[in-house]
Parts: sequence; structure tokens; C-alpha cells
Amino acid sequence: MSDKLDFLRTVTPFNRLPEDVLAEVAEGLEEVRHPREAIIYYQDATKLRGLDIIVEGEYETFFYDSQQNRRVVEHSRRGECYGGVSLLLNRKKSLRTVLARKNTRVYFLHRREFLALCQGYEAFFHFFTARYGQRMLNEDYAHFVRPATSSNQSYLASDQLFSRRIETLELRPAVLCAAYTPISEVARRMAEARTSCYFITNADVDGHIVGYVTDITLRDKVVATQADASQPVETIMDAPVVSISSRAFVYEAILLMFRTKTRYLLVETDGEYVGFISRNKLLTDDQAESPFIFIQSVKQAQAVPELKRRWEQVPEMVYQLLNRGVKPEIVNQVITTVSDTIALKVIEGAIAELGPPPAKFVYMVLGSEGRKEQTLLTDQDNAIIYEDKANEQRELVRDYFLKFAEMVSDQLNAIGFSYCEGGFMAKNPQWTHSLSHWKRNYVKWMTDSNPETGMQFAASFDCRYLYGDATIMDELHEFLAVELQKPVDRFFHYMAVNALQYEPPLTFFNNIRTFAHGSQQVFNLKRTMSPIVDLVRMYALKHRIFATNTGERLDALKALGIFTERETQELLQAYYYLMGVRLKKQAVQIISDNVVPDNFLDPKTLTKVEQVTLKEIFKVISDFQLKIKVGFTKSLG
Repeated sequence: MSDKLDFLRTVTPFNRLPEDVLAEVAEGLEEVRHPREAIIYYQDATKLRGLDIIVEGEYETFFYDSQQNRRVVEHSRRGECYGGVSLLLNRKKSLRTVLARKNTRVYFLHRREFLALCQGYEAFFHFFTARYGQRMLNEDYAHFVRPATSSNQSYLASDQLFSRRIETLELRPAVLCAAYTPISEVARRMAEARTSCYFITNADVDGHIVGYVTDITLRDKVVATQADASQPVETIMDAPVVSISSRAFVYEAILLMFRTKTRYLLVETDGEYVGFISRNKLLTDDQAESPFIFIQSVKQAQAVPELKRRWEQVPEMVYQLLNRGVKPEIVNQVITTVSDTIALKVIEGAIAELGPPPAKFVYMVLGSEGRKEQTLLTDQDNAIIYEDKANEQRELVRDYFLKFAEMVSDQLNAIGFSYCEGGFMAKNPQWTHSLSHWKRNYVKWMTDSNPETGMQFAASFDCRYLYGDATIMDELHEFLAVELQKPVDRFFHYMAVNALQYEPPLTFFNNIRTFAHGSQQVFNLKRTMSPIVDLVRMYALKHRIFATNTGERLDALKALGIFTERETQELLQAYYYLMGVRLKKQAVQIISDNVVPDNFLDPKTLTKVEQVTLKEIFKVISDFQLKIKVGFTKSLG
């Protein structure tokens, strides 16, 4: 007993106890031995019976992340304790996983005695609480101690939201008036009909709808400016009118409203308008829950720090949506809409600060952003096209847009959209140019193709309008449609060659081929998906389809008879299954592991069913590549 008492006198915080109490504690200690490499406790799972005081050997303590990597590794040796904080502050469960690194001997103090000491001796108790406070200053440690679901808001959307079609909703009838109707008369009719939206038709016999007026239009354009209310309503109406098919899903209508910044959608069936729906109605209905309310909150954010906080909430939303069974392609659309909304806020803020642009322009997004297939590991891929100006204005225009691009890019980086390492962003002067310059760029990439440029500039053909004058984008597409009909076989040949060099990671013996990454054997999810993206892009360009989304391109190619129904469905299922795995893995890395997400996956972390599914998907991709090798490259070679 005297050995235990002498030892306790050297151990903090036991050395703060009175001598008679210390002697009593020493008498109650139980000696326990642990073999080398034995796991003693599992984080947040093992219920602790008491406190361990190390006498000989060593405890290694750490957190496991979702990939079974050890995080915040520390070592406790002779005279140090383990379990006090867990007993006091973690419902008696071990905060960390504990491994005996050597043949280890400890003195064990039952939790009943430990808690009695904490209650009776303040200095003893404060040692453990103060230690916990100090540890929580370590951001990584604090992350693993905090509950993983830190968000107060649930992003679980009701099942109806993603399965219900617009035709099942109660639509409001579209009320109409001619463009020459006085503003005051329209306002009177709106009040009488108790509607916040009136649609305006042209003066011709066909009565085509050309615009609309809302209560906000009247407030901002008439009341606030004290405009003459006897003027024709066409002088203040909003345009263009946005419509959607009654066969579309509710979630598609909400996303379309956010993208087009409209509060009202006309609904059409077989080419005829059958009514309209409002954003407020959809967002307040029971079937419309948090993902879209969240997007609304992004639209209302006022500054970069608030936008940054919103973007940091996206992984939690993604994880919950995928866990609920929402399709990965829909989750992609939600991510893209949030990302677009943030970018638009930044762009509008930059213009407000710099003043109106000196020329018409388009801010376009490229790569995965351009395809509306963003994941949670995302960098900036963007560019600016501005209209051609006379020589004397050229430098002025260019200076403005380079300054504008830098401001937008820097703010996006601060929010969490990191700079593109390859420099494919508007901040790089090479990616901000006049329309004529961009046309020359595309011609050069198509006519001077080689393996390097084929790979380097392929994603530039995934260009999508985000902000500005859409007619510039239309002119670029019209130009490309003409150029792609010229002899550019060399261009398509190298696009195919690049797409075919990434083979699915499947061995001859039907195992998943992996490579070492840290302590794991992994394969690259992004590289595995790239043949589908690259080859579908190639076929889309060959047939002058300017949709950018992989799913939309496949549907368009199926409609042209390029792919069969079966081929289309197999490729879509393969692509979006991999996308779902990729998104969920990245969300877990951010939420649970507090690390920068990546595209690497260890097959051993998957269930047997998931591994078998992956192997079948790899076969689908291999068959797709074989079809290209036999047909496309042979005809070009």
C-alpha cells in the first residue's frame, strides 16, 4: 500500500488531496495490466467504470475518423490519468479510443470514488474541467468532441417534394390584360381579383403573353418613382415570362424560380398555359421544406462572412438528402443552385462597388460547375466574354473586367470556392477576353489539337451562362455550331483518346484495383467517372448539342438515336451511383472528420453489396469504352 501511496503523491491532481484522504484512495486502488496493442476503450462507445492512472507503459489516445484514420494522436505515460473528462462530461463514455502501446500497468479507481473526490475537493475537480477547456481550444480535438450534426436546421425534405409533379398542385388561373391597358386599371383589377400577379399580352390578335406585373412591380416602378399611372402597363411590366411543363416535378419548379429570379411560373400542358404557380406558395406549402428555404436564406445574405457560413452548411444538407434517398442528380442541382446563388450575390456586389460595366458581357462557369455537377470538393472554373469594342475603348473595357474578375474571384475564394490551381478562372487575364478573342480560342483548340490541349481545354466546352447578356453566349454557340461542322476529326480523335486512357479500376480477376494513399488502399472516384463525362461531351459536341449537364446530354443523344434506351439508362445509373458515393463520402469527411474532402475511396469501407454494385458499374463503363474504341477511334484513325 505504501508503494501506491508514494506513487499517488507524484500524480496530479491527487497530490492536491489531504494526506489521510490520499491514503484511503491508495488503499482502494486496483492494479490492472493490459497487453501490448490491446484496445482498452472505444470512442463514444465504451462506458467507463472508473479512472486509469498509468504506472508503467503507455496509452495511445486518438479519434477514429470515417476512414478509420487515427486523428489527434497523443500518448499518456507514467503518472498521467485517463477517463476523468469522459466520466464528468461525456455521459461516462470514453471520449477517445485508447490503445496500450506497451505492456501497460495501471491503477484503477472506481468511478464512485472518483466522483466523490470531485464533489468533495474543488481543486481536484477543477483540474479535469480546466484540462477539458484547454483541449477544446484545439480545433481538431473540439471537432471530434462536438456532435457531428451541428446544424440546428434539418434539411430533410419531404418525399413528396421530389416525387410530386406540378400537375397535382392546385394552380391559380392566369389573369390577362392587353399591353395598352393603363397601369391604374391593372392595379384595380389586381385588387379585385385578389392576385399579386397579372400577365400582359401583346396587342396582336394572337394575345401572346409578353410580360407580367406584380405588386412589387407597382411598388418599385410606380409608387416609389411617382410614375404616371395612366401610362400603358407595358411601360413598367417585367419580362421575360418563364414557364414550365405541368409534367415537371415540384423541386424543378422551385430551382427554376431561383435560377431565373422569378416569383411566378406559367404552367403549360401540350403547348397551352393552364395556370400559374408562385414561389411563396411552394415555399410555404407543407411539401416544400428546408433545401429551398435554405437557398432563400442564401439569397438574403448580405456579406461575404454570411455567405461563407451558408456554404459551410451545405455538406450537412447534402448528407441528409442522400441519406433520405434523394437522387444524387437532384442533390447536384441543389448544390449548383446554392453555388450559383452565392456567385450571383458576389457578382452583383462587385458591380455595385465598381459601377456599371462599360460593355455587354457574360460571366460563364466551366467544368463541373458548367455541367451543374458540382461536388463538395470544388474550385473556381469561370471566364468572362465581353463584346468587341472600338480600339479607343478596348483598354478601358479590359481594365474594368480584369478588376471585376479579380474582385469576384477573391471573394469566392474567401467564401470557400478555392482558386483553380490550373488558372482556369476569370481572374487569369487569359480567361477574360472579347467575344472575337474567345472565338479564336475555340478555333485554335479544335484545329491545333494534340493530346495535351485535348485534355487541357476539354472542360472549356462545358461552358454555361451565369450572369450578363445571354445573347453573347448564344452567339458563341451559333459560332461553334458552324465550326463543328468543319473537318475537325483530329479534335474528336484526341478527345476520344484522352477519355479512353482512364480505365475503370477492375482487375482481370474481377477485383477492384487500388493504390496506396496514406495508410489506405484506394481508387479515385473522379477518375473513374471521367470516361462517361468525357465521351458523352465528345458525342454531344459532334452532334452540336450545347446542353452541358451529362444527364441532359445523354437524353439529347438518345433522342437523336445515338444511344439506345438501355445504353442511356445504364450510363445514367452508373454515373449517378458513383456521384452519390462521392458526395456522401465528401460530406462525411467535412462533417465528421473535419478534413478537406477528396475523391479517394477505400473499397473496404463499403458493404459487400456496394462492392458488387461498383464492379458492375465498372463493367458498364468498360463496355462503353469498348464501343468507342471499336467504332469512333477506328473511323478516325
